Amino acid sequence: MQGEFFWYDVMTTDTKAAAAFYGAVVGWQTQDAGGADGQPYTLFTMGGQGVAGLMPVPDHAKGMPPCWFGYVRVDDVDAAVAKLEKLGGKIVRPPCDVPGVIRFAVVADPQGAGFLIAKPFPREAPPPLPVGTPGTIGWRELYAGDGAGAFAFYEALFGWTKAESYDMGPMGTYQLFATGGAAVGGIMTKPPGVPHPAWGYYFNIASIDAPVERVKTGGGTILHGPTEVPGGQWIVQCLDPQGAYFGLVAPGR
Repeated sequence: MQGEFFWYDVMTTDTKAAAAFYGAVVGWQTQDAGGADGQPYTLFTMGGQGVAGLMPVPDHAKGMPPCWFGYVRVDDVDAAVAKLEKLGGKIVRPPCDVPGVIRFAVVADPQGAGFLIAKPFPREAPPPLPVGTPGTIGWRELYAGDGAGAFAFYEALFGWTKAESYDMGPMGTYQLFATGGAAVGGIMTKPPGVPHPAWGYYFNIASIDAPVERVKTGGGTILHGPTEVPGGQWIVQCLDPQGAYFGLVAPGR
């Protein structure tokens, strides 16, 4: 569907270590997917089905710290990129193709948070795993320079709509957003300790405490949590051993 997140990649300085870490923490397996332009690409899978990707930091982005990126689906990449520019966004990498797979552009919103605009080329694929399945992406969260301004940008670009909002006291408002159905993520003004606006992604797990210990023993860092959030779920925010930020979300401890 137009405007929905549909894929996620981690770009990192040590793909072998990252594969082992996320395999232990989230339960992902890996599958070699070849790659384009000599760039290796690995699928993270659950039950043989791809849920995310793993790749080294590309040559054109050397020096960029390891991070996760989300892909937002559009019907026309070039038209969406032109609209993004008019709304004040930035093109980091112009539209290009992975032949037979996808057309995409790397972009940033007006406040500097990066993501990809993309259109996968038609091909046979298994139906998506049910919402909440362990190993799938369970939540998307934007720490913005200005939460209200950021929502207005994505509303204009993709047609996102507001869902519930939560008063976080001194931290401001946490605004849930939907991309055509139920809420799929939240947007808020970033806390002072967050260095720059950025998207973060939470991976579904069955329970929170054991994976938290696996993050620690695997060389990752716990930044915040575990914390119970509205709806009774538990979250934790982390860095992997290479420094990429991610979260975990579970229905219980």
